[in-house]
Amino acid sequence: MPTRHRIPIADGESVAAVHHEASAAAGWIIFCHGFQSDKTGSYEGRCKRAVTEGYHGVRFDFRGCGEADGRFVDQTLSAKLADLQAVVEYFRPDRLVLFGSSFGGKVAFHAAADLDPIAILARAPVTDNRTFDKRREQVERNGEVMLASDKRIDKRFFADLDRHPFAAAVEGVDCPVAIVHGADDASVAIADSFEAAAALETDVLVEKVAGEGHRFSRAAESLMRTRIFDYLETLES
Repeated sequence: MPTRHRIPIADGESVAAVHHEASAAAGWIIFCHGFQSDKTGSYEGRCKRAVTEGYHGVRFDFRGCGEADGRFVDQTLSAKLADLQAVVEYFRPDRLVLFGSSFGGKVAFHAAADLDPIAILARAPVTDNRTFDKRREQVERNGEVMLASDKRIDKRFFADLDRHPFAAAVEGVDCPVAIVHGADDASVAIADSFEAAAALETDVLVEKVAGEGHRFSRAAESLMRTRIFDYLETLES
């Protein structure tokens, strides 16, 4: 049975995590959800698949999301990196794989230097900060911008984002990377994933999924799960 955990962060707040335990595991996969998402939905299915493939699966809510403490408006990339660091320190995985979806992919890439994963898996990852240019313009005009689900961001988010260009992440990634990206993604350009692959100084697999946008269909989700675990199997051989 999955177990639920409250994991404290340095400033007194906590995040909520669910651990799906595997016996005789080949390692751990910690899943980082997207910008306005949380640990529910597809992450439960991904963790269950991880267990069947012989990996511990951990899904958690970044602060300001789901069952975690904090307000969404206060979250930044630096805060998310601290959240992920706390989750890893809590579970102490012996062999760590990071999975990041959308903005969770950016978190995974920027965390690599400190967490030393054996692989990074990403679905439509945010890499180039220009993904947020439209929102940045709105914040510069109005001081803040309201997103879907009544969540908002303000200037603090962009001040922090500017301190984390993808070039800084490149220096810390020395593990294999696999990226699956929808060809018709209107939120995060698939070209960014190919540019990121070219910039990374390690082995990178990029798979374009025809006809898929930023949100994957059930078929594309199934394909992605198969692809990433096939990829991990190649690393074991």
